[in-house]
Amino acid sequence: MIQKIIILFLTVTSLYRRINPIESKVHMTYQRDIGSQGERIAADYLEDKGYQLLDTNYHTRYGELDLVMIEKDTIVFVEVKTRTSVAYGFPEESVTELKMEHLENAGLLWLQENPEAPDDWRIDVVSIFLDRHGQPQKIYHFINASL
Repeated sequence: MIQKIIILFLTVTSLYRRINPIESKVHMTYQRDIGSQGERIAADYLEDKGYQLLDTNYHTRYGELDLVMIEKDTIVFVEVKTRTSVAYGFPEESVTELKMEHLENAGLLWLQENPEAPDDWRIDVVSIFLDRHGQPQKIYHFINASL
């Protein structure tokens, strides 16, 4: 009984945060805030190119899928990297071989949970540079990214 109450509470809390993102933003760190902003920008950018958003921030034991989208008949797992400077390198440089392996495993779990999804899939990386006002300066889309 206690476990069911906890699960219900977590579900309601998660839904509340999705419905009221401004209130939950207060608790985010600067980096997480930049990351969330980048994910929204990337989703809009890809939707303008004809992609459809299926899922966001899908959590697994391998990590998180930032965006799950579909382009034509292909599921696209999108890793979004956002930076405000290149002091620590370009955003896409932080996607390592290990990260790609985790994305692939997380994607396979998503596919298992969504058997109605098309069989074709790939991993894309979207790299975003923001100016000092938080506006996107450059967006790079790496289709079918691999190392």
